[in-house]
Formats: sequence, structure tokens, C-alpha cells
Amino acid sequence: MIRLPWACLCLATVLAHAQASPLKGRVVHVADGDTITVLDPMNESFRVRLAGIDAPEKAQPWGKVSQQAMADLVAGREVIVEWRKRDRYHRLVGVVRVDGVDAGLTQVAEGLAWHYLDYEKEQTPEDRLLYANAEREARAQQKGLWRDPDPVPPWVWRRRKR
Repeated sequence: MIRLPWACLCLATVLAHAQASPLKGRVVHVADGDTITVLDPMNESFRVRLAGIDAPEKAQPWGKVSQQAMADLVAGREVIVEWRKRDRYHRLVGVVRVDGVDAGLTQVAEGLAWHYLDYEKEQTPEDRLLYANAEREARAQQKGLWRDPDPVPPWVWRRRKR
């Protein structure tokens, strides 16, 4: 009897679990409102894309404000990144917490990012609900980019720039 499939399954389970281990480290760079660089205790740096949000690009209206808000929240601080995958740019994609606060949710609640519906299936059901409600509230209160009469989502803006 060959047990190769069982061995492969065990190895895949171990690798999946290892990949999902939280990253702990200090934020050393804030690229924009949804991308940061974290330096772990072994001095290895990781680019991290915040899961569940899409913030305005730096050249877009509200882009620099969104970047500054993220910097104010996480720059130079210790964070925990709960990640599950890498994107096509090899960035970790995950929820970033600083002192227990979800940085992505904060961006959405302040009207400085969209709840990124294209990837909401990757969120937990609880996070999907929290992010959707945060965006709805920010829109209703006309916070941040919701002050503009017709804000352009970053995914539309990027498509137009190609």
C-alpha cells in the first residue's frame, strides 16, 4: 500500500499552516493607504497589502491623505499581520493590527479606502460585515473621500491609466 497521497496531504497541511502564521514586526515604510512594509525580528522585510480594502492611488484625489492616515496609524509601530496568501506582486495579503486595531477597517471607517468587494470572499464573514458597515457609515457621514460628489474607485482609476 502506497501512502504517498497521505504524505502529500500532510505536507500540504503543514505548509498551509506555516504560510498562515501571523507576521509580527515593525512597520518601516508606508507606500500608500493599503500597502506597508514590515520588518520582522530577524530583520527580514515583507511588503504587505491590507486585505479587504482598496485605497486611492497616491496620484488620485485623497491618495496622499489616505497614505498619511495609514502612516499616522502604523509607521514605526509594532503590528501583527494575519495573512493567508501572496498576491501577484508577491506581497503578503492580510489583516494588519496595531494595538488590536484593524488598520484596514480604520481606513474604510474614516472614508480613506473602499471595502474591496472583488476580494470580499477572502474575508471572514465577520470582517465582510464590519467592512461593509464601515463603508456604509462613512458614506452616510460623508467622511473623507465620500465628501466628493463622485469619487473614482482606485480599480477604475488604474484601468483608465493603462
